[in-house]
Order: sequence, then structure tokens, then C-alpha cells
Amino acid sequence: MQDLKPIRVFLEVAALQSFTAAARSLRMTPASVTRIVARLESEIGQQLLLRTTRQVSLTSAGAVLAARYRPAIEEFDRIAREFERQSHPHRGRLAINTPMSFGQRLMPSLVESFRLAYPNVELVIRMTDRLVDIVQEDCDLAIRLSDPPTDKSTIWRRVCEIPRMIVASPQFLELHGHPSTPDDFDSQTCLSYGGGKEPETWHLRNGAMKRTLTAGSAVIGNNGDFLCALAASGAGMAMLPEFIVSGSLKSGTLVQVLPDWIPSPLALSLYYPPYEALPPLVATFTDFFDAYLADLDGFDFATSQSSWD
Repeated sequence: MQDLKPIRVFLEVAALQSFTAAARSLRMTPASVTRIVARLESEIGQQLLLRTTRQVSLTSAGAVLAARYRPAIEEFDRIAREFERQSHPHRGRLAINTPMSFGQRLMPSLVESFRLAYPNVELVIRMTDRLVDIVQEDCDLAIRLSDPPTDKSTIWRRVCEIPRMIVASPQFLELHGHPSTPDDFDSQTCLSYGGGKEPETWHLRNGAMKRTLTAGSAVIGNNGDFLCALAASGAGMAMLPEFIVSGSLKSGTLVQVLPDWIPSPLALSLYYPPYEALPPLVATFTDFFDAYLADLDGFDFATSQSSWD
């Protein structure tokens, strides 16, 4: 490890183009950084960095050395982190991706509880409503509210169901009327959730009766809170998870439309890179996540298997 320190210091100076910035990043003094780089240049027998009053840049020899060493150091660190995870399931760093609306509501309290239980685990929480490439984005696991990922190389694990409902503002219903069946819907007044250009498909059921509708294309959004706010403003009807609209329903800014017609639920799932076996730290978080949801009040999650399957 100690033998790698001069290379790490050199790579940090090269990346930041500054001895002072590198010293700050590495929590060292500028004099120590300068001395270590000078010793490395002496041992190699070539100048690696050009120093001017304005910036630091690589020499041709320095550029070659940085290009060769940087991927080797990154791979070394990756293997070291993996070994740490295998050896110490309650210590290390865990990168988690979660949807925006779900993450903003659930993750602060979950992270607080997890950190109390496992103070030696560092958490990196990234929130996005798109389905991430879990391998390319260097993510240990992802939480999704969706259908199973189409990438069969990943590991998908269903946790529970998330009920949804159709909602609209009272003002919208006064203007457009209260539908008595799904056939009364004007599709162009239905706001669409999706990450692409195509409108959303709504699957509804009332006992043995089923209907499939295509929502409008006038507004397509990829965030539930955005669509909730848009529906509350009177812009249209939206089909959203209950945990997103519950507050608006209580305040009266939204009301449920056709409560007898139940939309197909979303699946709350965890999915992982193609591990041969879950790393201990990932397994620790997975178990904690399951237990946390089981004890959670305020989120109306359905734990039974879906009758839509």
C-alpha cells in the first residue's frame, strides 16, 4: 500500500492540475505533495509534471505514466473494496439507486435507521426515475417501482406491490364532468407517465371486467410528483401510486376518480448486477430493507401477490 502512495499522489495532481488542490483532496500539506512527486520523478529519472505559476500539466512521459497507472490503480481499489465487503459485511461503501419520489419520501428515514444500525457503512444514494444500467453506472443495487428490468443478465427480486389510483382535481371534474366508466375518459385529458415519447397505457379492472386505455400524449412526464402537481392544478387526470397522492387526497386538492376501477399495481423490486452470490454488504442492506418495509407505517404497500399476474 505504501509503495502505491507516490503514484496516487501523482495521479491526483495530474487530475486536478494543482499541487494545492491535490493536497487538499488527499488531506496532506502542499509541501508533502511536492516532495513526494519530486522523489517519484527522481526514481523514474524523468520529469512528469510541468509547473508554471498558473497551472500544472503533464509532460509526455507523465501522460504515458498516468495512462498506464490510472486503470491499474482503479482496478486495484475495486478488488480491495470487494475483498473488504466479503470480509466485513457491516463495513464498506454501498451505492444505491432509487426513484426520485420514492427516494425523497422513504430514503431519509431509512438511511438514518440503517446508519444507526451499521455506522461503519458508507452510503451513496443516487435518485433518478429512469431505469439505470446498473453495471455501467457502478451501482451495487437499485430500488425500482416498475415492471421487471428487461436485461436478463441482472438479478431482479420482487419485494411487494405498490397500489395506484386515478386522480383529478375537483375543478377539473367540474369542468369536464365526472366519468362513470372508463369509456367516458377523454384520453387527451389523461396525463401520461413515461420516460419516452409514447403515451402511457392504463390497465384497469373492476371485478371480472377489464379495460385498457391509452393516456394522452399532450403531457408525458417521468416523475410522479410532477404529474401529481399538474393534476392538482387542474391540467388532467393521472394514474399514480397511492403514496404520492395520499397527501393531496387528504387536503382535498385531488379526489379519486372511479374508485371501483383498480389500476394494475406497480412492483417494488430490488435489482442487482449479475452477482454469483449477493455480496455480504448488499445482503445486509437487502435484509434491512425488507424488515424496514414490514415495520413501516404510512406507506400503504401491498405485500400479497398481485391478482394481475
